[in-house]
Amino acid sequence: MKNIKYIISLILTISFFVGCEKETYEFGDLITPTNIVINTEIVGQSTNFPDGDGSGLVKISVTANNAITYHIGYNKLEDYGNVSLAVLPGGVTTKKFTDPGTNVYRITVVAFGTGGISSNLTKDISVRSDFVPDPAIVTALTNESSKTWVVDASVPGHFGVAPWDNAVYSPIWWSAGVNEKVACCNCFYTATFKFVKSPSNSFSLTVNAPDGVFTKTGNLSNLPGIPGSGSEGCYSEYSGGTSSFNFIPASTGIPVGNSTQTSIKLGDFNTYIGYGSLQDEYEILEINPNYIYLRVQGTETGNSWYLKLKPAQ
Repeated sequence: MKNIKYIISLILTISFFVGCEKETYEFGDLITPTNIVINTEIVGQSTNFPDGDGSGLVKISVTANNAITYHIGYNKLEDYGNVSLAVLPGGVTTKKFTDPGTNVYRITVVAFGTGGISSNLTKDISVRSDFVPDPAIVTALTNESSKTWVVDASVPGHFGVAPWDNAVYSPIWWSAGVNEKVACCNCFYTATFKFVKSPSNSFSLTVNAPDGVFTKTGNLSNLPGIPGSGSEGCYSEYSGGTSSFNFIPASTGIPVGNSTQTSIKLGDFNTYIGYGSLQDEYEILEINPNYIYLRVQGTETGNSWYLKLKPAQ
């Protein structure tokens, strides 16, 4: 009887260990994508117009051996360090380059294979973009010489945030109430933004921030002098600056009824408009001589920020 009990116990023990064996999973072979090719067709390119027809449009297709998906990014050659990558579905896209004049851009492609293993390639192209903004926009912003603006604390929604999604063009995540930042960050309302149109039809922006800039810190601000760490707030290390700007066709694709299709593109990061943790293209959703409504991608690139400004008194 004891032997029978021992045998039964032994069988149950063996069954327990067999039943507890871990399942194993395999990714298969990890294969690096090879032979990446970036094909570009600059719209309107010809012998007479080697940089295209001025539309700024470039048709792009990417191929590679053993690639599952692609990411792509674009930057002017001198700004290459700021490249931001996005998924390229199907390896095909049409990109509109918008900086005025003829500029050299670098296209960066990362091809991903099995298990996330990747390889990359860059290609430089020269593209021309001709853009003439609506004269009414220029006049409203600059008064044909100069005009100074401030964030309009007196209206709801003068500051807001939403996802960076071109199907969304209102601050659905959060919207500021009247005077909401006065107690914590009054510098948001005391900074002024002077837009100047020169006799030669060039443009500049001068920022005066007597109480500092309202911003995040570290790599979430592109402005000079901002500390490497700290909470969002007013930072007196930045008190203002001047840079050029241009009007460019808005790059987002927001429908005409919700945008002027025109953006303000800052020449560098010595200046900003409204909030210090933003990129350099401010899409003008609405504008008249007494009101500007802007949308801009944040330095946290999943966010779009909204700003309402009024003429300074």
